[in-house]
Amino acid sequence: MFEAKFQTFSDAAAPSLGTARLKLLRAELERRGLDGFIVPRADAHQNEYVPPCDERLAWLTGFSGSAGVALVLREEAAIVVDGRYTLQAAAQVDTASFEVVPLAETTPERWLERHLPAGAHFGYDPWLVTVEGEQKLRRAVAAAGGTLVAVDGNPLDAVWEDRPAPPLAPVTLRDPALAGEATPDKIARVQATLAEQKLDALVISDPHSVAWAFNIRGGDVAFTPLPLSWAIVPNDGRPTLFVDGRKLSNAARDALGQFTEIAEPVLLERAVELAASGGGTIRLDQATAPSLLAARIEAAGGKVSTGTSPVALMQAAKNAAELAGMRAAHLRDGAALARFLAWFDAEAPKGGLTEIDAVAALETFRRETGALKDVSFPTISGAGPNGAIVHYRVSEATNRRVGMDELFLIDSGAQYEDGTTDVTRTLVVGTPTAEMRDRFTRVLKGHIGIARAVFPLGASGSQLDSFARQHLWAAGLDFEHGTGHGVGAYLSVHEGPARISKVGTVPLARGMVLSNEPGYYKTGAYGIRLENLEIVVDGPAVEGAEKTLLAFETLTLAPFDRRAIESALLTAEEAAWLDAYHARVRAAIGPLVDGPTRAWLDAATAPLDA
Repeated sequence: MFEAKFQTFSDAAAPSLGTARLKLLRAELERRGLDGFIVPRADAHQNEYVPPCDERLAWLTGFSGSAGVALVLREEAAIVVDGRYTLQAAAQVDTASFEVVPLAETTPERWLERHLPAGAHFGYDPWLVTVEGEQKLRRAVAAAGGTLVAVDGNPLDAVWEDRPAPPLAPVTLRDPALAGEATPDKIARVQATLAEQKLDALVISDPHSVAWAFNIRGGDVAFTPLPLSWAIVPNDGRPTLFVDGRKLSNAARDALGQFTEIAEPVLLERAVELAASGGGTIRLDQATAPSLLAARIEAAGGKVSTGTSPVALMQAAKNAAELAGMRAAHLRDGAALARFLAWFDAEAPKGGLTEIDAVAALETFRRETGALKDVSFPTISGAGPNGAIVHYRVSEATNRRVGMDELFLIDSGAQYEDGTTDVTRTLVVGTPTAEMRDRFTRVLKGHIGIARAVFPLGASGSQLDSFARQHLWAAGLDFEHGTGHGVGAYLSVHEGPARISKVGTVPLARGMVLSNEPGYYKTGAYGIRLENLEIVVDGPAVEGAEKTLLAFETLTLAPFDRRAIESALLTAEEAAWLDAYHARVRAAIGPLVDGPTRAWLDAATAPLDA
């Protein structure tokens, strides 16, 4: 009945393969005169989701998470992961060959300082390490008494015999009605910023920004409609788009050729050198640009300017057409979610459902909208203790039945041509414990705190982050991930540069879309996360206000599980917000669903005191 067409459930690699592959890599390093090598989970663009040919970390270690770094020495090897992935890495990696190192305990650089032998030659691929990353590596290797070596050709690729070919998905043109702004106008805005900042050119290394600026989409990576590509925008004149010509139809080439030059990616290095010749100042995006390009600029006599790409800031603040598309996508997605939640509520207590069943059902309900292009990330479907693994990805080996008197966490998203969604709900099966209700309500209070926030123009995510944590902190609790990330418009579900976190320093601006997802995780027992997407909008008019105020408009339309709420812990204002939100969900989604789902929705969105 249900099928997951956009997701698979087999493990990418078995931990037992790690030892043999590590041996192959060490032999290749020895052949090249290297004593160590860094293997980041990265491609040349620092994409979150990378094509199969760039899954080097997964091939070597078996770890399938979206962030991590392996450090390989002659006698030791480690994989460093952040708090989202500590449990997952320990389960997927052969710990006899790789030490699993939590990032909270030590960084890759500190590990190297402690373990790299003096006199060692430590290698890195300059296409896979950013300028800032290269600087950190250089300092760490020097502190250990070693020498950092940029390799010409990745040694891991030399031993990866069945490495997949690079992707060649067709480039598609974005519907102007959905884009809301023509490419020449976007490029003109970028060039005005370059001139204002006295920059000669910008290298766009992030394919998300290339896709936005040139109003194109693609299919080179899973879950995000990206064409792997680059661009150079001079402060005057035509830009150049670097994309494999095999991805372009004649119609796409003709349309793009009206306002940009088109070149093969192999010409990028030379083009960067030409832009830098004569002392040109070239902006590289500090988050995504490979250190190799900085070296080329400096070798050509140019100056490197690192910072946030102006394109990233422009694309983060959605225009009216993009926001209209996002609202339409969330309305459609809300109807699919209601169907899923009603189905789950009826089927889960029967005892036969598994985590994979839930993934397949939700994807099917979304496909039945007729508009689903892809899921926006692999669905996190965690029953009981698996819900405590923050970025758990169910596989055939870990697939768990949904049990009674448990919590079930499902974090999912969709890619529609008019918008991208991301939503998390934690559901009760049976009867929750008093502790579960307490923790759930504290998380909900934090979620409401973000949703109701009013803040001055110029405030950053770091200033809002504690709103989501304060009620957990009061009980001596916390969660080890950010509160919110940016979301693209039919682009990446995790979009920079703004975020709501302890380190989110970029000011929030009108039109930005961010997630609001506080959580609580009890290892070995259960996980709770409650996530909606929010638009930054104008704040309320306040008499006598001396600051321009901003606020949030909630995009996501799905009920929170009332059975997990301890109403006595909510203030009157929090309860009123929740009742108003549920009334909005009922009014918006009710007309879009069938009778049985509508009946379930009416009950699920009833006032708290009903």
